Amino acid sequence: MSGALAGIRVVEFANYVSGPYAGMLLGDLGADIVKVEEPTKGDPFRGWGRVEYSPTFGSVNRNKKSVTIDLKSEAGKADARDLIRTADVVIENFRVGTMDRLGLGYEAMRTANPGVIWCSITGYGSDGPYAMRPGYDTVGQATSGLLSLLTDVSDPKPMGISLSDHLAGITATNGILAAVIARGRTGRGQLVETSLLESTLSFCGENAARFFENGKVPGRATRTHQAQVYAFTAQDGKAFVVHLSSPTKFWVALTGVAGHPEWVDDVRFKTKETRGKNYDALHAALSDVFRANTRAYWMEKLLAADVPSAPLNTLDDVFSDPQVEHLKMRVDVPHPKLGMVGYVRNGLRMSDTPTAVNTCSPELGEHNDEILGPLRAARA
Repeated sequence: MSGALAGIRVVEFANYVSGPYAGMLLGDLGADIVKVEEPTKGDPFRGWGRVEYSPTFGSVNRNKKSVTIDLKSEAGKADARDLIRTADVVIENFRVGTMDRLGLGYEAMRTANPGVIWCSITGYGSDGPYAMRPGYDTVGQATSGLLSLLTDVSDPKPMGISLSDHLAGITATNGILAAVIARGRTGRGQLVETSLLESTLSFCGENAARFFENGKVPGRATRTHQAQVYAFTAQDGKAFVVHLSSPTKFWVALTGVAGHPEWVDDVRFKTKETRGKNYDALHAALSDVFRANTRAYWMEKLLAADVPSAPLNTLDDVFSDPQVEHLKMRVDVPHPKLGMVGYVRNGLRMSDTPTAVNTCSPELGEHNDEILGPLRAARA
């Protein structure tokens, strides 16, 4: 079956994560993705791995075709203009003004292609006092406040995943899909903009709303106390988590598993509010209990009692997890040099127009003849 976006051409002028991730998500939905790369080395992420294959690059560039264009040359600009004229969607994540300086920006190109949906992803937005600053994932996390909710600001540690980059890609995809629907009504394209700062800050909406309401600055522990979220290390050194949330039944069940049913009537822990105020004392008491046996022992007890809980999995645990295997989250795709390479499939499931991972990331310039050849022939 064809994907939901079959027949939609996306031209991607983007490197690293945010733009390529948006392009990849659209490709999973069936769009035809043409990735434009610099001729000598291509997307810098190609260099983050082995000569034959970079998993870092591959993780956000499957289901794409690669063409190489020198955007600094007149011939290259002509190729780019012709390619943009064929596009339903253009994605670019260069620094502010780069495409305009090349004569390839939205204002220059929408006359030639009035239906084009132009998505621009920047670090801080296309204007404003920070617009010209270099924007990378960790600065997006830090400026937006997200990092302050994930680490102890008195002993800060950066995250082991590019959250702002991926959030910007997801936000961009949402905007592109909405613009495709709008074009179906109006026949017109439009400019779609997001940034690392905007997409990440919008993701922090829950904490921001709470701050607007009470003026208290939230930190990493704020939500853990309010949502009754705990992490523990068992006797065997393996970690697991418990999320009590609101229903009282989960708290009562936890006291039974811990062997302390009297805690139900303890004034320190009797209500969600008092448990929040005495979070550290409760966490310490539960930690003492859970150090007495293995994670497997406690997980069996907790799940039997219907307590929301899970092992704190590392990725080797994840891909041997029965539920992950059942959902077929890993997909293996043929590679011309390596045999097969693995990806995590799109997290979306659709009954009539399913997502698919059909091809691995392309070789640099692999599709020049197929895509650029006819455009050049038409100009000749």
